Amino acid sequence: MPKSKKTKKPLGHESAVELTEAEWEIMKVVWAKEPCAAGTVQETLASSRNRAYSTVKTTMDRMAEKGFLEIERIRNLQLFKSCVSEVDAKRGEFRKMLKRAFDGALTPMMQFLIEHEGLSKAEASQLRELVEKQKAKGKGSK
Repeated sequence: MPKSKKTKKPLGHESAVELTEAEWEIMKVVWAKEPCAAGTVQETLASSRNRAYSTVKTTMDRMAEKGFLEIERIRNLQLFKSCVSEVDAKRGEFRKMLKRAFDGALTPMMQFLIEHEGLSKAEASQLRELVEKQKAKGKGSK
């Protein structure tokens, strides 16, 4: 029968998830291929980054200690699963940037994006649709 070892308690939805650049790269592979071994992650990342297996494995072990990954042990094989959803990771990254660059205010951030990054007609239309959907739901506030 397979043995499963859970590391730290998985992070809750309300927890602020902050991943390093290396952790982001690893999580993207894990989300796409989970459960997966560190070797699978290293091979996948080899095309874009030349990272040694030991570096990837050590990083993944540390991510498990932080509660980002869960390790399932089956005999002498370790499979990694995510404890953090992609949505929660993106939310944490977004909140960190929003707080740091715009003092947590969404409107100035949107204004900055529109004025300095530009918006195609299609993107402007999609944005209008999203705003209208939010109005219809009555979810103008958090």
